[in-house]
Amino acid sequence: MSNFVTVANVEDIAEGEGQSFQVEDRLVALFLQHGRYLAIDDLCPHMGASLAAGPLAEDGTVVCPWHAWRFRICDGTWCDNPSIQIDTFEVRVRKGEIQVKIN
Repeated sequence: MSNFVTVANVEDIAEGEGQSFQVEDRLVALFLQHGRYLAIDDLCPHMGASLAAGPLAEDGTVVCPWHAWRFRICDGTWCDNPSIQIDTFEVRVRKGEIQVKIN
C-alpha cells in the first residue's frame, strides 16, 4: 500500500526555495534544489521554527530562521552535530503533482 500524498504541483515551488505542507499528522518542509525535490521534517528540533522558512544554501543546507541551526536537506543531518538527524521523506512526481510519502 502506498502512503504517498499529493502536496503541490510542480509549478508551486521555485528552484532554490522551500514550502511547508501538512502531510497527514506531520509538517513537512519540501524543497526544490537543482531540479530535485527533497523533503524533511519542517520543525527545527531546537525551538520548533519552520525550516521551510529558512534560506536554502547552494550546498543543500537549510538554515533555521530563528537560531541558525543548519540541516542537510538530502538526509536531515544537523551540520553542527552529525549524530543528530531530523526525519526525511521520500518524494516523487506524478503527472505534475509532487507527492510525499509518510512512513
